[in-house]
Amino acid sequence: MKKIAILGSTGSIGTQTLEIVRENKDIEVLGLAAGSNIRLLEEQIREFKPRLVAVWEEEKAKELRVLAADLDVEIVSGMEGLIRVSVLEETEILVTAIVGMIGIRPTIEAVKAGKDIALANKETLVTAGHIIMPLAKERHVSILPVDSEHSAIFQALRGNEKKALHKILLTASGGPFRGKKQEELLNIRVEDALKHPNWSMGQKITIDSSTMVNKGLEVMEARWLFDVEIDQIQVVIQPQSMIHSMVEYKDGAVMAQLGTPDMKLPIQYALYYPQRRYLKGDRLDFWSIGRLDFERPDMDTFYALLLAYEAGREGGTLPTVFNAANELAVKMFLNREIKYLEITEIIEDCMRAHKNIENPALEEILTVEAEVYERIESRR
Repeated sequence: MKKIAILGSTGSIGTQTLEIVRENKDIEVLGLAAGSNIRLLEEQIREFKPRLVAVWEEEKAKELRVLAADLDVEIVSGMEGLIRVSVLEETEILVTAIVGMIGIRPTIEAVKAGKDIALANKETLVTAGHIIMPLAKERHVSILPVDSEHSAIFQALRGNEKKALHKILLTASGGPFRGKKQEELLNIRVEDALKHPNWSMGQKITIDSSTMVNKGLEVMEARWLFDVEIDQIQVVIQPQSMIHSMVEYKDGAVMAQLGTPDMKLPIQYALYYPQRRYLKGDRLDFWSIGRLDFERPDMDTFYALLLAYEAGREGGTLPTVFNAANELAVKMFLNREIKYLEITEIIEDCMRAHKNIENPALEEILTVEAEVYERIESRR
C-alpha cells in the first residue's frame, strides 16, 4: 500500500486525488487538510479513515470534532496542524493541493522529513523555489509536478539528457477572453471570468487563467522545476487544450504530451511515478479533433504575463510580490470589490513600489507578502 497525505482535500485537485485513491484500492490516506468545507471533509474522513485531519480555523475544527465524534481520528488546526499532516511518519507522498503561499511552510517541513511531494501548489516554488529545490536535492526528495503543463514537460523530458534541452513550450488555452482587447474587458463580471472553455477548476485558478496570471506563475514554477532560465520558457496558446506542453531539444526535435483536459492523468502519474496505470475516461480521437491551433499570447491585453516574465527574470522577492498581489486582488474581484482589469493594475503597482531582496529567507518572503497585503488594503 502506498501511503499519502493531502493538503487541500476538499478542493478540485484534492477531490480528484481521492477519486484516484477510490479507483485504485492500493493507496492509504493517512492525513487530510482542508479549509472550510467541513461537511465534505467529514464525508472524506468517513470514507478514507485518515488518522490525522487539519482544518485551518480552530472554530471549524471544533465543529468537525463534533461531527466526527464517533470516528477514530485526531483533528487539529492552524499552521501547526498543516505541518503535522505534512510530516506524518509513515507517509511516502504529500499531495500539496492547497491554494496560496500558505503551502510553503508545510512543503518545506515535508521535504525536511523526507517526503516526496506531488506538487499542485505552484505558489510554493514561485516564491520559495530557491529554498525548496536545493533542499529537495539535499534530502533526496522527488518533486513530482501535478499541474497538467508541468507534468507534460516532466513526461517529455523522460529518457533524454537534461543538457540537450533547448526550450520549454508551455501551452495555454487562452482562457475565456482569448482574442479580446482591453476595452472589451472593462465590464467583465465574476460570472464571465469563471467560464473556462476547457477545464473545470477552483475559482481562484479559473480567474488566474482568464488573466493569464496562472500561466505567468507556471513560467516561474517551470524555471525551478526544470532548472532553466526564464527566457528558455515560451508560452504558446493552444486553444483546444489537447497538447499539454512540449520540450524542444537542441537538435530541433520537439516532444509533446497530448491528452484530454483531465487532471486525473497528471495526478495519477505523480502518485505512481515512474509506473503508468490504466485510467478510466475519454481518449483523444484524432479523427474527431481534426485540427490543432497555435497562437502567440497577447501580452498587450494580458500584460500580467509580461509582468510575470519580469518578476521571474528579476527573481528575489519580486515573484512573491507578483503572487501575493494577485492572491488578494483576485479575492477582492471575487467579492466584487474591484473591477476585472484592476487585478493586473494592482499587481503592477505593487511590483513598481517594491525594493527587491535577492535570495530571501523564508521569513523575508512572508514579511514581503504581508507588506503587499498592507499596500493593497491601504488603497481601499
